[in-house]
Amino acid sequence: MNSSPLFTRAALALAASLALSWPAQAQDAIDVGQSIPNADAVAEGLFPEDACEELKAAGFKCMGFKPAVRYSLPATSFRIGSAELPGTLKRQLEVFAEVLKARRGSGKVVRIEGHADASGTTEVNMSLSQRRAEAVKEYLVSLGADPAMLAPVGVGSNVPKNSRDPFAAENRRVEIGRATPPS
Repeated sequence: MNSSPLFTRAALALAASLALSWPAQAQDAIDVGQSIPNADAVAEGLFPEDACEELKAAGFKCMGFKPAVRYSLPATSFRIGSAELPGTLKRQLEVFAEVLKARRGSGKVVRIEGHADASGTTEVNMSLSQRRAEAVKEYLVSLGADPAMLAPVGVGSNVPKNSRDPFAAENRRVEIGRATPPS
């Protein structure tokens, strides 16, 4: 096995590009709505393997853990055409920042997906959804989250939460979850 720094950087770059290319799956997301989530619940949802690590550190054998979950924040967070973070979303993100700060330097990657409704063109929606994801990343970083852990990705209006009404407000959202490979 080659362990040169160049090989390692290439392997990390490939892994990062794969993490960013994995498809979004809106049906797997937990809708936070307008509520402020509990930090312990968010930590358990994003990093379920931490409980296994605690068991192992205490000398026990871990028989597995639940898969990481995704969070949809909040159903009507963004105005049409805007990437400005509303107050409720900022309060929700403060909880996520608290959880992420505790895992600085862990090497774990959290995917931030920006979504749009169908009110714009495909190009406009892709750009807008990317700006939404970037705005969330910037806010989390301003609160102390490790920027290396955050992978902002815009998916446009391709994965509506409400597929019966592609123009519905709940389609304008951000989803946060661990970057996991496709099944």
